[in-house]
Amino acid sequence: MGRLIVTILLILLGMQASGIDPYERNCVACHKKFSPSLEKFFFDYLLKYSSERRVKRALIDYLKNPTRKKAIASEEILKRYGLMPKTHLCDTDLHEAIDRYWEIYKVFGKIK
Repeated sequence: MGRLIVTILLILLGMQASGIDPYERNCVACHKKFSPSLEKFFFDYLLKYSSERRVKRALIDYLKNPTRKKAIASEEILKRYGLMPKTHLCDTDLHEAIDRYWEIYKVFGKIK
């Protein structure tokens, strides 16, 4: 597990220097390789928290201080991958990443 975290951190540090936005650099990079899709988690958060404001607040709270109690992932996913490491993003990058995440997967205004 320690090697996985070190690998993820090295990937993220390398991508940070390339000018890729915080969402692509930090969220997509890890979820593409190591855990369930971001889309699945988005809809899980939306089902639990219902509104944009509450979803974003829950995401920020979890990413800044991940705990099993706050985790939206199933017990199977937590057993397989463990908790996310605490984010090291500054507040500006964290909010930018979460705003982009919301814009990509939101359903409001897209349902006809």
